[in-house]
Amino acid sequence: MRQWAAVFRRENLELWRNFKWIWVPIVFILLGVMDPISTYYLPKIIDAVGGMPDGATINLPEFLPEDILMASLSQFSQLGVLIIVLMTMGIIARERRSGVAELILVKPVKYSTYITAKWAATVLLVYVSVACGVLMSWYYTSVLFGQLTFSQFMHTLLFYSLWLILVVSISVFMNTLVKNSGVVAFLTFITIIVSSIMTNIFNKYLVWSPNRLSEYIQDTLNTGVIPTELWGTAGVTLALVIILLAASVFTLKNKEMA
Repeated sequence: MRQWAAVFRRENLELWRNFKWIWVPIVFILLGVMDPISTYYLPKIIDAVGGMPDGATINLPEFLPEDILMASLSQFSQLGVLIIVLMTMGIIARERRSGVAELILVKPVKYSTYITAKWAATVLLVYVSVACGVLMSWYYTSVLFGQLTFSQFMHTLLFYSLWLILVVSISVFMNTLVKNSGVVAFLTFITIIVSSIMTNIFNKYLVWSPNRLSEYIQDTLNTGVIPTELWGTAGVTLALVIILLAASVFTLKNKEMA
C-alpha cells in the first residue's frame, strides 16, 4: 500500500508541475458556463454585432433548464474528451520510451501498482475538473433558465463522470500497447468513434452501451427517475473500466518482460 501511495503522490506531483491541476479544471469550468451564458445572452449578442437585416426575425425556442445542462455535457463529450485524450496520451508511453518506466519497475514496483496509481491520479484530476464544470453549468442554468435540484446535479455528475473515466481507461490501455504518444491518441479516438458508430447502428441491441449514458441521463433529468437502463449502463461501464485496467497490467507486464 505504501508503494502504491508513493507512485500516486509522484504522479500527482507531476500533474502539479505540469500545471494540469490548474488549467484542466479551468477549461472544464469554461465549457460548463459557455452554453448557459451564450444561450441566454444570444439576442443581445446578435444586437451587439449589428442585429438582424431589415425585415428578418429570429425566433428562439424556449429552452428548459434540462436542455441547457445537457448542452454542457455535449461540450464535455466533444472538447472535454479531446482534452482528456491529449492529456493522457503520454502518461505511460512517454515513460516507456524514455526508459523511466523501466527504472520504476525494477525497484521493484508491481505493474499493477504502477498502472493503477497513475490511473487513479488522472481519474482524480478528471473527476474534480468535470465536477467543477457541471457545478458551474448547474449554477448558471438554475439562475438564468430555471431551478434544477441538487439531486439532478448529483445524478448528472455521478453518472456522466463514468464516461470520462472510461475514456481515461481506454487511453491508459493504449499507452501499454505502443510507445508513441501520437499513436496512443489516434487509437483512443478511433476506439471511441467506432464504439459510437456501433452503438448508433445496433442501437436496438446495445441498450447498455456506455455511449448511451448521456441519453439516459437526459431521461433522468426530464422524469426525475433513474431508469433501469442507466443503472445497467453504469454497471457495464464500470466493468469495462476494470477489464481495461486488468488488460493494461497484463499487456505492460508481457511487453516489458519480453
